[in-house]
Amino acid sequence: MTLTLTAPPAAEPVALADIKTFLKIEHDDDDALIGALIAAARLHVEAAVRRVLVSQGWRLTLDAWPPPAGAGRQIDIPLGPVLAIGSLAVLDPEGVAVPLDPAAWTADTAGIPARLLVRDAPPPGVPLGGIRIDYTAGYGDPAEVPAPLVQAVRLIAAHWYETREPVAFGGPANMVPETIAALIAPYRVRWL
Repeated sequence: MTLTLTAPPAAEPVALADIKTFLKIEHDDDDALIGALIAAARLHVEAAVRRVLVSQGWRLTLDAWPPPAGAGRQIDIPLGPVLAIGSLAVLDPEGVAVPLDPAAWTADTAGIPARLLVRDAPPPGVPLGGIRIDYTAGYGDPAEVPAPLVQAVRLIAAHWYETREPVAFGGPANMVPETIAALIAPYRVRWL
């Protein structure tokens, strides 16, 4: 199973102007640095909660179908929240993607994890990476990201801006505030 980002988010969950106001920065000298810190903070939060924040395109690639169970073959989509399934395709022996008829599968995008139930699954024509699921994940636009996750991104980016050394000798440890763990805890996806 491989996950590949196919379309990065169009915007970050926290705007540059918002962080600059939060940090009381009135100059533009560090805009590139702050922008990079916002992106890194978003990625940090996404890794911690095992979810993506702002809408982005993803491809889940499988080598083979899971074993049949009940009414079909269930595929759990490990990275969400899933907004929409764009396509489900199988590679033929020449490596050409052949889309499955949407009537052959059902999506449960509200579940955590989101799931696909595939009823009529032709075997992939290649031994590795022969099944492709393209989907959109995230909460939507930046305004739709839950406020605690936005605040976590803001606090991490601000902390990294103000504390640029990983270790400070003779002073307090430079650790990301415990508040962040409390903000993201309710959103963390746990796998059994």
